[in-house]
Amino acid sequence: MRHGLAAVLPLFVLTTFFCAGCDDEEATKEIAPFVKTKAVSQADGTQSLVYEGFVCGRYETNMAFQVSGKILHRYIEAGSAVRAGDVLMTIDPKDIREQSKQNESQVAAASANLKLAESNLARYRELYNQQAIAAAVLDQYQTNYEAALSEYQNAIAARSLSVNALSYTNLTANADGVISAINVEEGQVVTAGQEVLTLVQTGELETEINLPENRLADVTVGTPVKVKFWALPNETAGVIREIYPMADATSKTYKARISLPDAPSAIRLGMTAAVTVLADATDTAAKSGIEVPLSALYQTDDTTYVWIVSDDNTVKTKKITVREFKSNSVTVDGLQSGDIVVTAGVNKLRENQKVQVKGEAK
Repeated sequence: MRHGLAAVLPLFVLTTFFCAGCDDEEATKEIAPFVKTKAVSQADGTQSLVYEGFVCGRYETNMAFQVSGKILHRYIEAGSAVRAGDVLMTIDPKDIREQSKQNESQVAAASANLKLAESNLARYRELYNQQAIAAAVLDQYQTNYEAALSEYQNAIAARSLSVNALSYTNLTANADGVISAINVEEGQVVTAGQEVLTLVQTGELETEINLPENRLADVTVGTPVKVKFWALPNETAGVIREIYPMADATSKTYKARISLPDAPSAIRLGMTAAVTVLADATDTAAKSGIEVPLSALYQTDDTTYVWIVSDDNTVKTKKITVREFKSNSVTVDGLQSGDIVVTAGVNKLRENQKVQVKGEAK
Protein backbone atom coordinates (compact mmCIF):
# COMPACT_ATOMS: atom_id res chain seq x y z
CA MET A 1 0.00 0.00 0.00
CA ARG A 2 2.80 2.43 0.88
CA HIS A 3 4.66 1.53 -2.28
CA GLY A 4 1.57 2.29 -4.39
CA LEU A 5 1.03 5.66 -2.71
CA ALA A 6 4.68 6.52 -3.17
CA ALA A 7 4.40 5.84 -6.89
CA VAL A 8 1.27 7.96 -7.41
CA LEU A 9 2.34 11.01 -5.36
CA PRO A 10 5.12 12.28 -7.71
CA LEU A 11 2.80 11.94 -10.68
CA PHE A 12 0.13 14.02 -8.91
CA VAL A 13 2.61 16.76 -8.04
CA LEU A 14 3.95 16.92 -11.62
CA THR A 15 0.43 17.11 -13.04
CA THR A 16 -0.49 19.89 -10.66
CA PHE A 17 2.64 21.85 -11.64
CA PHE A 18 1.87 21.67 -15.34
CA CYS A 19 -1.77 22.65 -14.78
CA ALA A 20 -0.66 25.63 -12.72
CA GLY A 21 1.66 26.63 -15.59
CA CYS A 22 -1.24 26.47 -18.03
CA ASP A 23 -3.30 28.76 -15.79
CA ASP A 24 -0.47 31.29 -15.56
CA GLU A 25 -0.06 31.25 -19.34
CA GLU A 26 -3.77 31.85 -19.85
CA ALA A 27 -3.70 34.64 -17.25
CA THR A 28 -0.79 36.39 -18.90
CA LYS A 29 -2.18 36.08 -22.44
CA GLU A 30 -3.00 39.66 -23.65
CA ILE A 31 -6.50 40.65 -24.70
CA ALA A 32 -6.51 43.20 -27.55
CA PRO A 33 -8.14 46.41 -26.27
CA PHE A 34 -11.02 48.14 -27.99
CA VAL A 35 -10.22 51.57 -29.52
CA LYS A 36 -12.28 54.22 -31.26
CA THR A 37 -10.97 55.39 -34.60
CA LYS A 38 -11.57 57.89 -37.34
CA ALA A 39 -10.67 57.64 -41.02
CA VAL A 40 -9.29 61.07 -41.89
CA SER A 41 -9.26 62.70 -45.29
CA GLN A 42 -8.07 65.94 -46.74
CA ALA A 43 -11.63 67.20 -46.71
CA ASP A 44 -11.56 67.01 -42.92
CA GLY A 45 -9.18 69.92 -42.95
CA THR A 46 -11.09 72.09 -45.38
CA GLN A 47 -12.21 75.35 -43.84
CA SER A 48 -15.92 75.35 -44.64
CA LEU A 49 -18.71 77.61 -43.53
CA VAL A 50 -22.41 77.16 -44.15
CA TYR A 51 -24.70 80.11 -44.82
CA GLU A 52 -28.47 80.21 -45.12
CA GLY A 53 -29.71 81.56 -48.40
CA PHE A 54 -32.69 81.63 -50.73
CA VAL A 55 -33.40 81.28 -54.44
CA CYS A 56 -33.85 84.52 -56.36
CA GLY A 57 -33.74 85.66 -59.95
CA ARG A 58 -30.59 87.15 -61.39
CA TYR A 59 -32.65 89.84 -63.09
CA GLU A 60 -35.31 91.71 -61.11
CA THR A 61 -37.16 94.56 -62.79
CA ASN A 62 -38.88 97.34 -60.86
CA MET A 63 -41.63 98.24 -63.31
CA ALA A 64 -43.39 101.57 -63.70
CA PHE A 65 -45.79 103.31 -66.08
CA GLN A 66 -44.31 105.83 -68.51
CA VAL A 67 -47.35 108.09 -68.15
CA SER A 68 -49.36 109.37 -65.20
CA GLY A 69 -52.93 108.42 -64.48
CA LYS A 70 -55.37 106.38 -62.42
CA ILE A 71 -54.95 102.62 -62.36
CA LEU A 72 -58.01 101.13 -63.98
CA HIS A 73 -57.26 97.39 -63.82
CA ARG A 74 -54.74 95.11 -62.15
CA TYR A 75 -54.57 91.65 -63.71
CA ILE A 76 -51.96 90.01 -61.48
CA GLU A 77 -51.32 89.15 -57.83
CA ALA A 78 -48.10 88.73 -55.90
CA GLY A 79 -46.69 85.37 -56.98
CA SER A 80 -48.43 85.31 -60.36
CA ALA A 81 -46.43 83.71 -63.16
CA VAL A 82 -46.49 85.80 -66.33
CA ARG A 83 -45.23 85.54 -69.88
CA ALA A 84 -43.48 88.19 -71.94
CA GLY A 85 -46.09 90.51 -73.46
CA ASP A 86 -48.81 89.86 -70.88
CA VAL A 87 -50.71 92.96 -69.77
CA LEU A 88 -50.16 93.42 -66.02
CA MET A 89 -51.96 96.71 -65.28
CA THR A 90 -53.79 99.44 -67.20
CA ILE A 91 -54.18 103.16 -66.61
CA ASP A 92 -57.40 104.99 -67.47
CA PRO A 93 -56.67 106.15 -71.07
CA LYS A 94 -59.45 108.77 -71.28
CA ASP A 95 -57.33 111.88 -70.78
CA ILE A 96 -54.54 110.58 -72.97
CA ARG A 97 -57.02 109.70 -75.70
CA GLU A 98 -58.44 113.24 -75.63
CA GLN A 99 -54.91 114.62 -75.83
CA SER A 100 -54.30 112.39 -78.84
CA LYS A 101 -57.42 113.80 -80.55
CA GLN A 102 -56.24 117.34 -79.85
CA ASN A 103 -52.84 116.58 -81.34
CA GLU A 104 -54.51 115.11 -84.39
CA SER A 105 -56.42 118.34 -84.90
CA GLN A 106 -53.22 120.33 -84.54
CA VAL A 107 -51.65 118.22 -87.28
CA ALA A 108 -54.57 118.98 -89.59
CA ALA A 109 -54.31 122.71 -88.87
CA ALA A 110 -50.55 122.73 -89.33
CA SER A 111 -50.92 120.84 -92.60
CA ALA A 112 -53.38 123.45 -93.91
CA ASN A 113 -51.09 126.32 -92.92
CA LEU A 114 -48.17 124.60 -94.61
CA LYS A 115 -50.12 124.24 -97.88
CA LEU A 116 -51.09 127.90 -97.78
CA ALA A 117 -47.52 128.99 -97.07
CA GLU A 118 -46.27 126.76 -99.87
CA SER A 119 -48.76 128.24 -102.37
CA ASN A 120 -47.92 131.83 -101.38
CA LEU A 121 -44.21 131.10 -101.69
CA ALA A 122 -44.69 129.65 -105.19
CA ARG A 123 -46.80 132.67 -106.28
CA TYR A 124 -44.36 135.28 -104.99
CA ARG A 125 -41.39 133.43 -106.40
CA GLU A 126 -43.02 133.70 -109.82
CA LEU A 127 -43.61 137.43 -109.27
CA TYR A 128 -39.99 137.81 -108.23
CA ASN A 129 -38.85 136.04 -111.39
CA GLN A 130 -40.91 138.58 -113.35
CA GLN A 131 -39.19 141.32 -111.35
CA ALA A 132 -42.59 142.43 -110.06
CA ILE A 133 -41.60 142.37 -106.35
CA ALA A 134 -38.46 143.05 -104.36
CA ALA A 135 -36.30 140.26 -102.96
CA ALA A 136 -37.26 141.30 -99.40
CA VAL A 137 -40.88 140.40 -100.09
CA LEU A 138 -39.88 136.97 -101.39
CA ASP A 139 -37.70 136.43 -98.31
CA GLN A 140 -40.71 137.14 -96.09
CA TYR A 141 -42.82 134.46 -97.76
CA GLN A 142 -39.88 132.06 -97.69
CA THR A 143 -39.68 132.59 -93.92
CA ASN A 144 -43.44 132.07 -93.56
CA TYR A 145 -43.14 128.75 -95.42
CA GLU A 146 -40.28 127.51 -93.22
CA ALA A 147 -42.20 128.45 -90.07
CA ALA A 148 -45.28 126.58 -91.30
CA LEU A 149 -43.16 123.56 -92.14
CA SER A 150 -41.62 123.58 -88.66
CA GLU A 151 -45.04 123.91 -87.06
CA TYR A 152 -46.28 120.94 -89.08
CA GLN A 153 -43.31 118.79 -88.07
CA ASN A 154 -43.86 119.67 -84.41
CA ALA A 155 -47.50 118.70 -84.70
CA ILE A 156 -46.55 115.37 -86.24
CA ALA A 157 -44.11 114.70 -83.39
CA ALA A 158 -46.71 115.64 -80.77
CA ARG A 159 -49.20 113.27 -82.41
CA SER A 160 -46.62 110.45 -82.30
CA LEU A 161 -45.99 111.11 -78.61
CA SER A 162 -49.69 110.96 -77.83
CA VAL A 163 -50.03 107.69 -79.77
CA ASN A 164 -47.12 106.26 -77.79
CA ALA A 165 -48.59 107.56 -74.53
CA LEU A 166 -51.82 105.79 -75.34
CA SER A 167 -49.92 102.50 -75.69
CA TYR A 168 -48.11 103.20 -72.40
CA THR A 169 -51.42 102.96 -70.55
CA ASN A 170 -50.90 99.18 -70.70
CA LEU A 171 -48.04 97.92 -68.51
CA THR A 172 -46.73 94.71 -70.10
CA ALA A 173 -44.21 92.10 -68.94
CA ASN A 174 -40.87 92.41 -70.68
CA ALA A 175 -39.88 88.77 -69.95
CA ASP A 176 -41.17 85.53 -68.50
CA GLY A 177 -41.16 85.67 -64.72
CA VAL A 178 -42.97 85.91 -61.42
CA ILE A 179 -44.48 88.97 -59.76
CA SER A 180 -42.66 89.29 -56.45
CA ALA A 181 -44.16 92.57 -55.20
CA ILE A 182 -47.08 94.91 -55.95
CA ASN A 183 -47.02 98.44 -54.59
CA VAL A 184 -50.28 99.95 -55.86
CA GLU A 185 -53.97 99.11 -56.09
CA GLU A 186 -56.79 99.76 -58.53
CA GLY A 187 -58.08 103.32 -58.34
CA GLN A 188 -54.75 104.71 -57.18
CA VAL A 189 -53.29 107.63 -59.13
CA VAL A 190 -49.65 107.11 -60.06
CA THR A 191 -47.08 109.32 -61.68
CA ALA A 192 -44.81 108.44 -64.57
CA GLY A 193 -41.81 106.49 -63.29
CA GLN A 194 -43.39 105.53 -59.96
CA GLU A 195 -42.55 101.89 -59.10
CA VAL A 196 -45.72 99.81 -59.14
CA LEU A 197 -44.47 96.20 -59.13
CA THR A 198 -41.40 93.97 -59.26
CA LEU A 199 -40.96 91.27 -61.89
CA VAL A 200 -38.40 88.54 -61.22
CA GLN A 201 -37.27 86.84 -64.40
CA THR A 202 -37.21 83.04 -64.15
CA GLY A 203 -34.86 82.45 -67.05
CA GLU A 204 -31.79 82.43 -64.77
CA LEU A 205 -32.11 81.63 -61.08
CA GLU A 206 -29.40 82.01 -58.45
CA THR A 207 -28.94 82.00 -54.69
CA GLU A 208 -28.37 84.92 -52.34
CA ILE A 209 -26.56 84.77 -48.99
CA ASN A 210 -25.38 87.34 -46.45
CA LEU A 211 -21.70 87.41 -45.47
CA PRO A 212 -20.57 88.88 -42.13
CA GLU A 213 -17.77 91.39 -42.49
CA ASN A 214 -15.26 89.15 -40.69
CA ARG A 215 -15.75 86.49 -43.40
CA LEU A 216 -15.28 88.65 -46.47
CA ALA A 217 -11.65 87.57 -46.72
CA ASP A 218 -12.75 83.91 -47.04
CA VAL A 219 -14.42 84.38 -50.42
CA THR A 220 -13.93 86.21 -53.67
CA VAL A 221 -15.84 86.38 -56.91
CA GLY A 222 -15.37 82.99 -58.56
CA THR A 223 -15.10 81.00 -55.30
CA PRO A 224 -16.77 77.57 -55.76
CA VAL A 225 -19.52 76.62 -53.32
CA LYS A 226 -21.96 73.78 -52.72
CA VAL A 227 -25.67 74.54 -52.56
CA LYS A 228 -28.18 72.22 -50.87
CA PHE A 229 -31.87 73.02 -51.22
CA TRP A 230 -34.04 72.05 -48.28
CA ALA A 231 -36.85 70.80 -50.53
CA LEU A 232 -34.62 68.79 -52.91
CA PRO A 233 -32.54 65.65 -52.28
CA ASN A 234 -29.27 66.49 -54.03
CA GLU A 235 -26.85 69.38 -53.78
CA THR A 236 -25.55 71.32 -56.75
CA ALA A 237 -22.39 73.24 -57.54
CA GLY A 238 -22.37 77.02 -57.55
CA VAL A 239 -19.96 79.91 -58.04
CA ILE A 240 -19.97 83.26 -56.25
CA ARG A 241 -20.84 85.71 -59.03
CA GLU A 242 -21.08 88.98 -57.16
CA ILE A 243 -20.34 90.40 -53.71
CA TYR A 244 -22.03 93.69 -52.90
CA PRO A 245 -19.46 96.40 -52.12
CA MET A 246 -21.54 97.95 -49.34
CA ALA A 247 -22.99 96.39 -46.18
CA ASP A 248 -26.70 96.36 -45.47
CA ALA A 249 -27.55 99.28 -43.19
CA THR A 250 -29.55 97.11 -40.78
CA SER A 251 -27.81 93.73 -40.67
CA LYS A 252 -24.29 95.01 -41.43
CA THR A 253 -23.75 92.03 -43.73
CA TYR A 254 -22.69 91.91 -47.36
CA LYS A 255 -24.96 90.29 -49.93
CA ALA A 256 -23.42 87.71 -52.21
CA ARG A 257 -25.04 86.27 -55.32
CA ILE A 258 -24.26 82.69 -56.37
CA SER A 259 -24.80 81.54 -59.93
CA LEU A 260 -26.00 77.98 -60.50
CA PRO A 261 -24.66 76.67 -63.84
CA ASP A 262 -26.49 73.34 -63.44
CA ALA A 263 -29.50 74.53 -61.49
CA PRO A 264 -32.05 71.73 -60.86
CA SER A 265 -35.22 72.18 -62.87
CA ALA A 266 -37.28 71.74 -59.70
CA ILE A 267 -36.00 74.83 -57.87
CA ARG A 268 -38.43 77.69 -57.38
CA LEU A 269 -38.11 81.31 -56.35
CA GLY A 270 -37.92 81.75 -52.59
CA MET A 271 -36.72 78.20 -51.80
CA THR A 272 -34.37 78.00 -48.84
CA ALA A 273 -30.83 76.80 -49.40
CA ALA A 274 -27.73 75.94 -47.38
CA VAL A 275 -24.60 77.27 -49.06
CA THR A 276 -21.26 75.73 -48.08
CA VAL A 277 -18.21 77.85 -48.84
CA LEU A 278 -15.06 75.72 -49.16
CA ALA A 279 -11.43 76.67 -49.09
CA ASP A 280 -9.62 76.96 -52.39
CA ALA A 281 -9.12 73.42 -53.67
CA THR A 282 -5.71 74.29 -55.13
CA ASP A 283 -4.12 74.95 -51.74
CA THR A 284 -6.35 73.13 -49.28
CA ALA A 285 -3.43 71.26 -47.75
CA ALA A 286 -1.36 74.42 -47.45
CA LYS A 287 -4.19 76.29 -45.81
CA SER A 288 -5.73 73.75 -43.50
CA GLY A 289 -3.94 70.39 -43.21
CA ILE A 290 -6.07 67.62 -41.74
CA GLU A 291 -8.33 68.01 -38.74
CA VAL A 292 -8.45 65.38 -35.97
CA PRO A 293 -10.04 65.34 -32.49
CA LEU A 294 -7.96 66.62 -29.59
CA SER A 295 -8.27 63.22 -27.94
CA ALA A 296 -6.20 61.66 -30.76
CA LEU A 297 -2.99 63.46 -29.77
CA TYR A 298 -0.25 61.46 -28.00
CA GLN A 299 2.56 63.50 -26.46
CA THR A 300 6.04 62.13 -25.73
CA ASP A 301 8.59 64.64 -24.49
CA ASP A 302 8.39 67.48 -27.00
CA THR A 303 7.06 65.38 -29.87
CA THR A 304 3.42 64.93 -30.81
CA TYR A 305 2.11 61.72 -32.37
CA VAL A 306 -1.10 60.00 -33.27
CA TRP A 307 -1.72 56.26 -33.30
CA ILE A 308 -2.42 54.79 -36.74
CA VAL A 309 -4.23 51.46 -37.10
CA SER A 310 -2.69 49.22 -39.76
CA ASP A 311 -4.49 46.71 -41.94
CA ASP A 312 -3.60 43.91 -39.51
CA ASN A 313 -5.20 45.85 -36.62
CA THR A 314 -1.88 46.79 -35.02
CA VAL A 315 -1.13 50.34 -33.94
CA LYS A 316 1.92 52.44 -34.73
CA THR A 317 2.78 56.01 -33.85
CA LYS A 318 3.01 58.65 -36.52
CA LYS A 319 4.69 61.97 -35.93
CA ILE A 320 2.63 65.05 -36.71
CA THR A 321 2.97 68.80 -36.56
CA VAL A 322 0.21 70.80 -34.91
CA ARG A 323 -0.91 73.75 -36.96
CA GLU A 324 -3.97 75.14 -35.20
CA PHE A 325 -5.94 74.35 -32.05
CA LYS A 326 -9.72 74.67 -32.09
CA SER A 327 -12.38 74.10 -29.45
CA ASN A 328 -12.57 70.29 -29.74
CA SER A 329 -10.19 69.51 -32.56
CA VAL A 330 -6.78 70.33 -33.94
CA THR A 331 -5.44 70.88 -37.45
CA VAL A 332 -2.25 68.95 -38.15
CA ASP A 333 0.29 68.20 -40.87
CA GLY A 334 1.86 64.78 -41.41
CA LEU A 335 -1.22 62.66 -42.07
CA GLN A 336 -2.56 61.33 -45.33
CA SER A 337 -6.09 60.82 -46.56
CA GLY A 338 -7.25 57.37 -45.53
CA ASP A 339 -5.19 57.09 -42.32
CA ILE A 340 -7.12 55.36 -39.52
CA VAL A 341 -6.44 57.41 -36.40
CA VAL A 342 -7.16 56.25 -32.84
CA THR A 343 -9.34 58.88 -31.17
CA ALA A 344 -9.74 57.45 -27.65
CA GLY A 345 -7.46 55.57 -25.25
CA VAL A 346 -4.21 56.69 -26.84
CA ASN A 347 -2.26 56.73 -23.55
CA LYS A 348 -2.76 52.99 -22.95
CA LEU A 349 -1.33 51.78 -26.25
CA ARG A 350 2.13 50.62 -27.23
CA GLU A 351 3.92 50.13 -30.52
CA ASN A 352 2.70 47.21 -32.70
CA GLN A 353 -0.01 46.34 -30.20
CA LYS A 354 -3.05 44.47 -31.47
CA VAL A 355 -6.34 46.35 -31.06
CA GLN A 356 -10.00 45.84 -31.72
CA VAL A 357 -11.64 48.65 -33.65
CA LYS A 358 -14.88 49.92 -32.19
CA GLY A 359 -17.11 52.71 -33.37
CA GLU A 360 -15.05 53.63 -36.42
CA ALA A 361 -16.03 57.07 -37.70
CA LYS A 362 -16.31 57.42 -41.44
